[in-house]
Amino acid sequence: MSNYFFDMLPKEEFERLPYLPTMGEFVDWFTKEYADNPAISDQVNTITYKELGERVARRRAFLESLGLPKGSHIAIFDKNSQDAIEMFLAVTSAGYVAMNFPAALPEPAVIGSCMKFDVSAIMVRDEFMPLTAKLQGVKVCPVSSIAETGVPSTKVDPDSPAAIFFTGGTTGTPKGAVLNHRALMRGNYNTIFKPGKVIGVHRYIAILPLSHVFGLIAGTMGCFYTGNLIFTCEDMKATIGKLPVLKPTLLVIVPGVCDILAGLCKMYGPQFLGGSLRLIISGAANVPPRLVDIFTKMGVEFCFGYGLTETANLTSANADALTHPTSIGKIYPGQQTKVVDGELLIKGDNVFSGYYKDPEKTAEAFTEDGWFRTGDLVRFDDEGFLYITGRIKNLIILANGENVSPEALEEPFYADPCVRDAMVKEDDLNGNKVIAVEILPFAPAFDGKSPEEIAAYMNALVDKINATLPSTHQIRKVTVRTEDFKRTGSMKVARV
Repeated sequence: MSNYFFDMLPKEEFERLPYLPTMGEFVDWFTKEYADNPAISDQVNTITYKELGERVARRRAFLESLGLPKGSHIAIFDKNSQDAIEMFLAVTSAGYVAMNFPAALPEPAVIGSCMKFDVSAIMVRDEFMPLTAKLQGVKVCPVSSIAETGVPSTKVDPDSPAAIFFTGGTTGTPKGAVLNHRALMRGNYNTIFKPGKVIGVHRYIAILPLSHVFGLIAGTMGCFYTGNLIFTCEDMKATIGKLPVLKPTLLVIVPGVCDILAGLCKMYGPQFLGGSLRLIISGAANVPPRLVDIFTKMGVEFCFGYGLTETANLTSANADALTHPTSIGKIYPGQQTKVVDGELLIKGDNVFSGYYKDPEKTAEAFTEDGWFRTGDLVRFDDEGFLYITGRIKNLIILANGENVSPEALEEPFYADPCVRDAMVKEDDLNGNKVIAVEILPFAPAFDGKSPEEIAAYMNALVDKINATLPSTHQIRKVTVRTEDFKRTGSMKVARV
């Protein structure tokens, strides 16, 4: 056990939090361990962990009434509701394989995903039912379905599949990453490591989609592992407006949401966060140092890290953002890592089983001796802190054969408090291939400034950065954006 993580929380709390290898054991454990603690609130009504366990058992009974063989794939098509959370726990603890569909999935994608991933049944929100009308050979049931009495969790092999997550993988092509119980639970377990006391002291909000591995594991399962209360969030905009009332103590959010909150705090003051917020955990995209600075000045500790769907989300974490603002932290326990030709390779309980029905892409994702290839270029410093230096698939190949990492060139832009986002890419200029940058200004930094003044600032920033680079790596084309970048579901800049 790394002292870095062990030292984050009191010894007596760490000793209460066992690593459990299956979802069934996890649900049974938290039902008893935190029986009387409040577990889930729909922002009106609240249920305890004992009630949560009983409701999950009744949902398991409903699922078993469908007559599906164990191991069948069951999709959940809902927003971040109490029904969706309970159904995910029920599916995985009943010996089936869960697949959370994004709430924005259109009808053709719903049908295509059910076919591609051999979905036997789909639990659907009432308003989404019309999108499933053309499904054939799939049992369609309301996500609110629940039986009168419950059944016990099903004992399963920790190496059997627990869930399938949509992912771009290491190549950018949408696939289904299969996480077995052991991997999912290793990711869940790693969420216990946060600064200070963690058991029964926090109020979370399920802001990030449950279909995203970061939202499900770091946000929701992390809450349950430590016996805390989570508020459901079926409408992000409406829920953010209720922060002064909900008074969260911990938020698990992406940098894009951090930016939104920073802007609202500037308008309404830090009290907009509710007055109780102690910790923000951010990830799934680059975290600019200015965000750390903004929230630290408001008395909120800021942590972030790194992970992939294929590694059950949590690979590393940084609880020292003030002293190491550009690092993605240290490696969580239960993993082996090595760097080969600059690429981070991983082995461990948290690594996925493969891409569903895609042996070719699965083989590409692993070395011959079984190491998962992250596709990320990294370096470690002398203290063991990890830094991302680029992504293999994004490398720009110069005319002289040199490889240039756009992420490395973007790093100094993110260090500037006047930049919200930046994307370096190869582009054309007067018929020649050059390195270009598109910059999205951090709007609050330019209140009252004209477009010309903003452009002048950004061009001067590019000149300053170019002065530190070899001539072959310098940026020759600058675009200052007036509209946001196209973004992925996790709000990171989409490279197109």
